[in-house]
Amino acid sequence: MIITVASGKGGTGKTTVAVNLALSIGPTKLLDCDVEEPNVHTLLHPVEIQTTPVTVPTPVVDQEKCTLCGKCAEFCQFNAIFVGKTKTMVFNEMCHSCGGCAIVCPDDAITEVPRAIGNIHQSTIGDTHLVFGELSIGEPIATTLIHAVKEHIEPDMINILDAPPGTACPVIETMRESDFLVLVTEPTPFGLHDLSMAVDVVRGLDIPLGVIINRAGIGDDGVEKYCKQEGIPIILEIPFDRHIAELYSRGVPFAQEMPEWLQRFKDLYIHIERMIHNGK
Repeated sequence: MIITVASGKGGTGKTTVAVNLALSIGPTKLLDCDVEEPNVHTLLHPVEIQTTPVTVPTPVVDQEKCTLCGKCAEFCQFNAIFVGKTKTMVFNEMCHSCGGCAIVCPDDAITEVPRAIGNIHQSTIGDTHLVFGELSIGEPIATTLIHAVKEHIEPDMINILDAPPGTACPVIETMRESDFLVLVTEPTPFGLHDLSMAVDVVRGLDIPLGVIINRAGIGDDGVEKYCKQEGIPIILEIPFDRHIAELYSRGVPFAQEMPEWLQRFKDLYIHIERMIHNGK
């Protein structure tokens, strides 16, 4: 089972939800796909971490063989190759590693070499096996590393994915193949606006979803009205609570310190499981 926790905007509390849910339901794999700014580990405090580099094939041009025909540049849809009057240049950060340039080169002047784009870190904390990606500074394409993180999904386990914020390509790459989407929002006009955008994306992927309202009580009832109008179930509300905020500020998942919330997250998982089996 794959449950992805996402949000239309940053700061709504999706990482908090993902971590507390994972800690409440027994053995799980928790995968942090927010590779540009992973922070699940800041709540779990892993001690022993295994790190593996992630590389992508990147073209290198042999300038002595290159005849400056320009076919590689014509083929590249991402403008990662520029053929000048005396030299062919490759812009690594724009390359999507499709390999097409090497195929169309008539002079065999292009070869591919591995280039590191980030790391995958793994650790086990109690019953939770944590996997999180960390994109190298300056790398603009996150989806490749997200895909590498998702390769650690175990089909026979409960997998909880913490998605990046927003609704762009990294979020969609994370959501794909999910069995259920949890969208975390806050009861404010900003939260409602970005929630509606996230809902449009999820419906385009045809994945069942439910909404969790975090910091309930601080804003208005716009999110509740929207969910009722759109037929989206609100599966949990987390109040704007000082004790929860204090625990978070110390890097402590509140379900570990508040037994009533440990049970609520267990009940939440059971509810999600039923919704998946019922096809809702």
